[in-house]
Amino acid sequence: MGERSLVVNRLKYTYEGLFDASEFYNLISSYFYGRGWEWHEKINEEQITPSGKQIRLVLTPWKNVSDYHKAQVKLKIHLINIKDIEVEHSGQQLELNQGIIKITTDAYIVSDRKDKWTIKEKPLYWFIAKILEKYFYKDHLNKFNTWLKSDVDDLFYRIKTYLNNYRYTKQ
Repeated sequence: MGERSLVVNRLKYTYEGLFDASEFYNLISSYFYGRGWEWHEKINEEQITPSGKQIRLVLTPWKNVSDYHKAQVKLKIHLINIKDIEVEHSGQQLELNQGIIKITTDAYIVSDRKDKWTIKEKPLYWFIAKILEKYFYKDHLNKFNTWLKSDVDDLFYRIKTYLNNYRYTKQ
C-alpha cells in the first residue's frame, strides 16, 4: 500500500431525532456510486439491546484519480439506541427510526496505489517518486486535495439536508 496523505481529519457530525436508517444508508451509497467511486464495507454490525439497536458501520470508498494516486474516504457511522416508531404526516403513517447518528470521516490521497515504487524493494524509485511529487506534481496533488475536500463537504451537506427533512416540530 502506498503512502497516505491526510486531507480531511476526523470531520464529525452528530444527529439525534427521526430518520429512516435504510434510506440514510442508500443516500450515502448512491452518492459514492453516482460519482464513480468503488465501495468496501469493512464493518457492518448490529446489536439489539434493551435500549434499542446499535449499528456500527465502517465504509471505505475509493476512487482512482490518476495512474499513481487514489482518493479514499473512511466513514465511521454509529447508530445508537435505534427504535422503530410510526409517525403520522399529512394523513399518512410513516415507519421511521428514532435515535442518535454519529459520523466520523477521514479522507486521504494515497500515492503509489499499485505498490510499484515501494521503499522496501526499490529505494531509488521511491526517492525519485518523492522528488516528482514534491516539485513536479504539486499542482496535481493540490487539485486532488481540493476535489476530495469538496466531495466530502458535498456528502455532508446532503446528509445534513436529508436529516433536516425529518425534524419534528410541534404545531
